Amino acid sequence: MSDGPVITKKRFIAGAVCPACSEPDKLMMWSEDDVPHRECVACGYADTLNAQGLSVPKELGTRVNTSALDKPAPDKNVQAVQFFPNPKLKKKPDESH
Repeated sequence: MSDGPVITKKRFIAGAVCPACSEPDKLMMWSEDDVPHRECVACGYADTLNAQGLSVPKELGTRVNTSALDKPAPDKNVQAVQFFPNPKLKKKPDESH
Protein backbone atom coordinates (compact mmCIF):
# COMPACT_ATOMS: atom_id res chain seq x y z
CA MET A 1 0.00 0.00 0.00
CA SER A 2 1.10 3.56 -0.63
CA ASP A 3 0.93 6.38 1.90
CA GLY A 4 0.04 9.03 -0.72
CA PRO A 5 -3.41 10.48 -1.29
CA VAL A 6 -6.04 8.33 -3.01
CA ILE A 7 -6.99 10.16 -6.22
CA THR A 8 -9.73 8.97 -8.56
CA LYS A 9 -9.57 9.48 -12.31
CA LYS A 10 -10.86 12.84 -13.56
CA ARG A 11 -14.13 12.52 -15.48
CA PHE A 12 -16.52 14.90 -17.22
CA ILE A 13 -20.02 15.30 -15.79
CA ALA A 14 -22.69 15.14 -18.51
CA GLY A 15 -25.13 18.06 -18.43
CA ALA A 16 -23.28 19.93 -15.67
CA VAL A 17 -23.06 23.71 -16.08
CA CYS A 18 -20.10 25.70 -14.77
CA PRO A 19 -21.17 28.06 -11.94
CA ALA A 20 -18.67 30.70 -13.11
CA CYS A 21 -18.94 30.82 -16.92
CA SER A 22 -22.25 28.90 -17.44
CA GLU A 23 -20.68 26.65 -20.10
CA PRO A 24 -22.39 23.23 -20.27
CA ASP A 25 -20.43 19.95 -20.28
CA LYS A 26 -17.08 21.53 -19.32
CA LEU A 27 -16.85 20.36 -15.68
CA MET A 28 -14.40 17.64 -14.63
CA MET A 29 -14.84 15.90 -11.30
CA TRP A 30 -12.47 13.78 -9.22
CA SER A 31 -11.86 12.80 -5.58
CA GLU A 32 -8.77 13.12 -3.42
CA ASP A 33 -9.01 11.14 -0.17
CA ASP A 34 -12.83 10.97 -0.53
CA VAL A 35 -13.06 14.77 -0.94
CA PRO A 36 -14.80 15.62 -4.24
CA HIS A 37 -13.29 18.35 -6.43
CA ARG A 38 -14.52 19.90 -9.66
CA GLU A 39 -12.88 22.09 -12.28
CA CYS A 40 -14.07 23.84 -15.45
CA VAL A 41 -11.85 23.27 -18.49
CA ALA A 42 -13.31 26.36 -20.22
CA CYS A 43 -12.60 29.06 -17.62
CA GLY A 44 -10.41 27.37 -14.98
CA TYR A 45 -12.96 27.65 -12.14
CA ALA A 46 -12.22 25.07 -9.43
CA ASP A 47 -13.76 24.25 -6.07
CA THR A 48 -14.17 21.55 -3.45
CA LEU A 49 -17.47 19.98 -2.43
CA ASN A 50 -18.62 18.99 1.06
CA ALA A 51 -20.50 15.80 2.05
CA GLN A 52 -23.83 17.32 0.92
CA GLY A 53 -22.40 18.17 -2.51
CA LEU A 54 -22.32 21.91 -1.83
CA SER A 55 -19.39 24.11 -2.79
CA VAL A 56 -17.00 24.89 0.06
CA PRO A 57 -16.05 28.58 -0.21
CA LYS A 58 -12.39 29.47 0.01
CA GLU A 59 -11.34 31.87 2.74
CA LEU A 60 -11.01 35.42 1.47
CA GLY A 61 -7.66 37.09 1.94
CA THR A 62 -7.68 39.69 4.69
CA ARG A 63 -5.02 41.57 6.61
CA VAL A 64 -5.40 39.00 9.38
CA ASN A 65 -4.88 35.81 7.37
CA THR A 66 -2.27 37.07 4.88
CA SER A 67 1.37 37.50 5.72
CA ALA A 68 3.02 40.91 5.76
CA LEU A 69 5.91 39.27 3.94
CA ASP A 70 3.69 38.82 0.86
CA LYS A 71 3.43 42.58 0.37
CA PRO A 72 5.81 44.16 -2.13
CA ALA A 73 8.42 46.58 -0.81
CA PRO A 74 7.41 50.25 -1.11
CA ASP A 75 8.85 52.16 -4.05
CA LYS A 76 11.86 54.23 -2.95
CA ASN A 77 11.14 56.93 -5.55
CA VAL A 78 7.76 57.85 -4.05
CA GLN A 79 7.56 61.30 -2.45
CA ALA A 80 4.88 62.86 -0.29
CA VAL A 81 2.76 65.66 -1.76
CA GLN A 82 1.79 68.59 0.44
CA PHE A 83 -1.20 70.75 -0.48
CA PHE A 84 -1.37 74.40 0.53
CA PRO A 85 -4.66 76.31 0.94
CA ASN A 86 -5.48 78.76 -1.83
CA PRO A 87 -6.03 82.25 -0.26
CA LYS A 88 -8.32 83.23 -3.15
CA LEU A 89 -10.78 80.53 -2.10
CA LYS A 90 -11.40 81.93 1.41
CA LYS A 91 -14.97 81.80 2.59
CA LYS A 92 -16.78 85.12 2.67
CA PRO A 93 -18.11 86.10 6.10
CA ASP A 94 -21.76 85.30 6.67
CA GLU A 95 -23.69 88.62 6.71
CA SER A 96 -26.95 87.23 8.13
CA HIS A 97 -25.93 87.77 11.79
